[in-house]
Parts: sequence; structure tokens; C-alpha cells
Amino acid sequence: MKNHVKTVSTKAAQFAEITKAFIKQGNINRARKCLEIAELLFTTGSNETKNAIGNVYVFSVSTFMEIRNCRVANLFPPQLSKEYVSQINATGV
Repeated sequence: MKNHVKTVSTKAAQFAEITKAFIKQGNINRARKCLEIAELLFTTGSNETKNAIGNVYVFSVSTFMEIRNCRVANLFPPQLSKEYVSQINATGV
């Protein structure tokens, strides 16, 4: 049996897919719970974890929400919201 090691970025991408699936299903309570967990990981995790949550998770979920005309500011917890805003400002959008 092969040993499949998943990187932190891969796990963040999978977690983003789970969060987006809850949003698609209209299960906002579960999506909020995922966002709260991501917030906890972002604020207390290692630098690698913080980078993965910020660069992979926040980008993926916020892009998905914008395409579906969801209000990012209403769902994102405070630190993830700040990260989202800094990404928007960095891209010049």
C-alpha cells in the first residue's frame, strides 16, 4: 500500500471544497462552522497552516462566493475577512 502524504495546501483545498459544498446545499450553518474552524487554524496555526488557509482556502471560498453573489463580509469571521480584504487590495481589484 502506498503512503499518500497530503500537503497542508492540499488539505486546505479539500476543506474549501467541503465549505463550498455546504454553501451550494444551502447549509449555511455548516458552512459557518467550517469558516470558524478555518479562522481558528488561521489565527493559531503554524506559519505553513496560516499561509495555506490564507492563500488557498480564503481565495477559493471567496472566489466561489463572489461568483454566486454571496456576501463574503457576512459569512467570513473577522480575521478571514481581513485576509480577504488584503487579498483584494493586493490584486488591485
